[in-house]
Amino acid sequence: MVLFEIQSRDRGTNARAGILRTSRGDVQTPVFMPVGTAGTVKGILQQDLVEEIGAEIILGNTYHLYLRPGTDILKSCRGLHEFMGWEKPILTDSGGYQIFSLARNRKLSEEGAIFRSHIDGSKHVFTPENTIDIQRIIGADIMMALDECTPFPCDYRYARKSMELTHKWLDRAVLRYNQSEPLWGFDQYLFPIVQGSIFDDLRKLSAEKIASLSLAGNAIGGLSVGEPAEEMYRILEIVNGILPEDKPRYLMGVGTPANILEAIERGVDMFDCVMPTRNGRNGMLFTGEGVINIRNRKWMDDFNPIDSFGPSRISRHYSKAYLRHLIISGEILGAQIASIHNLAFYMKLVKEARIRIQEGNFREWKNAMIKKLSARL
Repeated sequence: MVLFEIQSRDRGTNARAGILRTSRGDVQTPVFMPVGTAGTVKGILQQDLVEEIGAEIILGNTYHLYLRPGTDILKSCRGLHEFMGWEKPILTDSGGYQIFSLARNRKLSEEGAIFRSHIDGSKHVFTPENTIDIQRIIGADIMMALDECTPFPCDYRYARKSMELTHKWLDRAVLRYNQSEPLWGFDQYLFPIVQGSIFDDLRKLSAEKIASLSLAGNAIGGLSVGEPAEEMYRILEIVNGILPEDKPRYLMGVGTPANILEAIERGVDMFDCVMPTRNGRNGMLFTGEGVINIRNRKWMDDFNPIDSFGPSRISRHYSKAYLRHLIISGEILGAQIASIHNLAFYMKLVKEARIRIQEGNFREWKNAMIKKLSARL
């Protein structure tokens, strides 16, 4: 079965519209994937993910799911899909980023990563092999190889050593993947991750290594970690010039609406980010006319819908004044409404990008949209 099929290409850019085929359903690309770290997109019912937001695939996280509820529970219920009542595809991160950002007293070696849980301080080990095993149990449709997410800034020597460790881990992860079988009756695919910080030669080496493996798809990590946006875009052009055209490209943890549109122009197909939900909970709303800080006093008596032409029924139903009241009061419903609105906006944005690619006028539309998206209302 062909995992990825490019259906349209934009005129004059590297943007493409495709179909990602999994045994749990097809996903239209470009796609934004809501982040469901611990088996939930925070504060949102699975039904609303489908009906209000239009999600076709979501993320889970190996680190968090391994610690809680644990692999015994997930194995008992035949994986995360059954556990959370989600029938569409799930992609899982290997947990590498969380080890380096959340875990206590971590220690890296060629063997793997020794770390202490951020929950109770208990000691654990992640290896390239057992992170494949854990993701098999989770039932992820797309699994990520264990990597080290290089921090920014870092010096060249550290970045090279980190990249080489990621490549050594990757070889072992691929071996384990090839020697093991999918669980729960559905195909499971492995994506490797390009690293190398902002150093051109390291990114080229890493992209060449990843491309040589001919796996089902490829991911680009270690970006949107503090580097200037223009550095990110430059690295994407280097990496996507090497990664195979006929495989999906996943830019991990990115980002703002403008970041996503710029990355689509450079040939990226898949995105995830906590920004729409995290910012929504704090009162920041993304709209087609710009960004709203709903906490501002100016919205206190604005009884117009959050977005009259909004991406979801909820966006058009509730007023800015009501949502401001909920957010200021710390009501759970406020965080829920804002999160649904933001995720639906992101989903609408990438679906509109797909249409513009098919029409061949993506760049003109993107340039006009970015001007609007940067406005503060």
